[in-house]
Amino acid sequence: MPHVLGARGEIVAVLFGHPLAQARKGRPTNKILWVARPATAPSDATVPQALRITATLHRTGTRVTREVAGGPGPSIVDMPRAGCWRLELRWAGRTDSMDLVYADS
Repeated sequence: MPHVLGARGEIVAVLFGHPLAQARKGRPTNKILWVARPATAPSDATVPQALRITATLHRTGTRVTREVAGGPGPSIVDMPRAGCWRLELRWAGRTDSMDLVYADS
């Protein structure tokens, strides 16, 4: 199964919509299953549990945010343009980052 491991090893993106594409006309969506490494300490109930994604397109100032309600799990994550996106990931007081490539459709 195609997947991308976060730079810190805290999360993995399992790519069900591989290859990811900028626009999918009549085709499957960009399905990603986010799987986080088990937490070593109990989570703080005051910290947002949602997975917050801040994505920046390589060599541009284009930046978008996405959110996966409830934290890591199944999602559809689309980007507005094709290219290599650096994702900064935050959830439950934890962080990681990874690069995902979205192709032209």
